[in-house]
Amino acid sequence: MRSLVTGVAGFIGSNLAERLIGEGHEVIGVDCFTDYYARSVKEKNIKGLLKERKFTFFEADISCVNLGEFLTGVDYVFHQAAQAGVRSSWGAEFDVYTSNNVLATQRLLEACKGLEMKRFIYASSSSVYGDSKELPLREQSFLKPVSPYGVTKLAGEHLCYSYWKNFAVPVISLRYFTVYGPRQRPDMAFHKFINAVLNNENIEIYGDGEQSRDFTFISDAIEGNMLAMKSDAAGEVFNIGGGFRVSVNEVLENIQEISGKVAQIVYRDVQKGDVRHTLADTSKAKECLGYTPKIDLNTGLTEHWKCLKGS
Repeated sequence: MRSLVTGVAGFIGSNLAERLIGEGHEVIGVDCFTDYYARSVKEKNIKGLLKERKFTFFEADISCVNLGEFLTGVDYVFHQAAQAGVRSSWGAEFDVYTSNNVLATQRLLEACKGLEMKRFIYASSSSVYGDSKELPLREQSFLKPVSPYGVTKLAGEHLCYSYWKNFAVPVISLRYFTVYGPRQRPDMAFHKFINAVLNNENIEIYGDGEQSRDFTFISDAIEGNMLAMKSDAAGEVFNIGGGFRVSVNEVLENIQEISGKVAQIVYRDVQKGDVRHTLADTSKAKECLGYTPKIDLNTGLTEHWKCLKGS
């Protein structure tokens, strides 16, 4: 089996590549090392992969290179590459998001036309739902993203569906709900919270802390990809969530219990593009893919804490 993983040096991409190799896949990894966060972090993510005989790495921007060499003989495509960040997607930076999230997705789908691949799995986001009052969020819910980032991820979903409908590219879109765990991006909340506690620094919370999220541990997100890869579904969208909704304040209480330290919390104004609550209805993923999240928040946070404390 031969798989292509875009964004392979990222949080989810690197974990996914390791899982694929562990299951016997030959993996081609592509990453362009965008400057959204330090290149050194991404290089560390793939340090182990580069020693694997079945791993081949290319540093390339998929929006502007010949994709043929990456796709030769590929059975599965896992399109994890994207410009991340809700709060950074406003203003002049939007052209980076359109290039990395929309154009790159269209070019990859175009290159997959007519190829005999088994599955094309697109990493989408719960951001496509926006600030919905309907909880839990279902795949058929009305989509109204409230950030440019969310708009570009939804555009990617629509492109995937269009290429399935018109060219039979066997796409599946997975809507991730706040994935966390070892290797989480340094700009993401849990990484920042734990580091702040470790270093006795302030934790800035945007809003009153009662906003809540459906948090998904990294191994559950990876399992969602593996199940999608093995399924017969095509042209479908699935929520990949953790199965529970917890407020930010509750997360902070949990981190303090795990660490045995008191967090220094500072509350700030709500940021534009942030949503109040998320909660995934994963019943469709359970029925069609066999997906059931296994890691509870305390277990996941403990693993995240151990990883950052030891780094």
